[in-house]
Amino acid sequence: MSQLDLPPQPQPANHKKVLWLVGAFLLIAAVGLLYVKWWPYYNKTITAATTHSIGSSILGDLSETAPSWQAALDYAAVYFQSVWKAAILGVLLGSLLQVLLPTQWLLKFLGKASFGSTAIAGAASVPSMMCTCCAAPIAVGLRKKQVSIGAALAYWIGNPMINPATLVFMAFVLSWEFTVIRLVFGLLLTFGVSYIANRLVKERQSVNIDQLVAETELKGSFLSRWFKSMGSMLLYIVPAYVVSVLLLGAGRVWLFPQLSETAANSLLAIILFAVAGTLFVIPTAAEIPIIQAFLSLGLGAGPAAALLITLPAVSLPSLIMVAKSFPKKVLLFVAASVIILGVVSGLVGKAIL
Repeated sequence: MSQLDLPPQPQPANHKKVLWLVGAFLLIAAVGLLYVKWWPYYNKTITAATTHSIGSSILGDLSETAPSWQAALDYAAVYFQSVWKAAILGVLLGSLLQVLLPTQWLLKFLGKASFGSTAIAGAASVPSMMCTCCAAPIAVGLRKKQVSIGAALAYWIGNPMINPATLVFMAFVLSWEFTVIRLVFGLLLTFGVSYIANRLVKERQSVNIDQLVAETELKGSFLSRWFKSMGSMLLYIVPAYVVSVLLLGAGRVWLFPQLSETAANSLLAIILFAVAGTLFVIPTAAEIPIIQAFLSLGLGAGPAAALLITLPAVSLPSLIMVAKSFPKKVLLFVAASVIILGVVSGLVGKAIL
């Protein structure tokens, strides 16, 4: 065999460069998560274990009966005060992954419409522990790198749904039954719904890696590529994010109405709270004090279990934030799946709690 017939050999320099780029991204992610998530959650775990509480409900006064712009502003202020650090980190990581992580590397692990890619992305979501809105920029970044729909969804949904810190808080503050329900339905959403979503669209059957690399790689220096990536993300995501949070804050009294004693654990209440929880937006783990507050006011275990799944999974703002990155029918399928699994969760909660 002549030298011309030999297969091309991998370039050591390129391999080394990939390792440096991936290492730099992982280091930035680890430092950011340590500051924004891991250390604060360690302290919050101690609080949850000793006081059986992680704070008051972000919904505020549940006795209000009419929406108002003051309510919108009050909720937005409390909400953004809770999430601004994680939101900045989400945008930072979502833009950096587009310029630091090589497309070939991402496509190798996350580019297939297989359960393997979905499982890897879902597992990668466990340490980041973000809410659905803060994880949205990273999901957008993944899709810009042509990661498969199932993998991007698994990372996005897995962040809030199989967040280990939230599960620990839940065990201390609510009960082990609520924790098991959350874990089971969280796994179904993260891995099952995300994998099925791959089947709803026909992405490229035979992936041409070279063509995808040419399509996704930005041109220019590192700073120009990064600023371009971050600028386009901020221009679309931030305005829609702020406006939708304000609207939901104004209408939260309609989404979570006070119920009579007879209706507080009915099927209608479960459906109502499943839909409301799917639309509403909260910070990470805020569903726990919300449920705790509702239970103290007499809400049944069924609607509470529905909120346990639907409040963290997705929200109207997060769906808007990723709207350009996923086909509409995929997002409709995800939202419908969250509502349906929320109702099922509510029925399970009503039966066993």
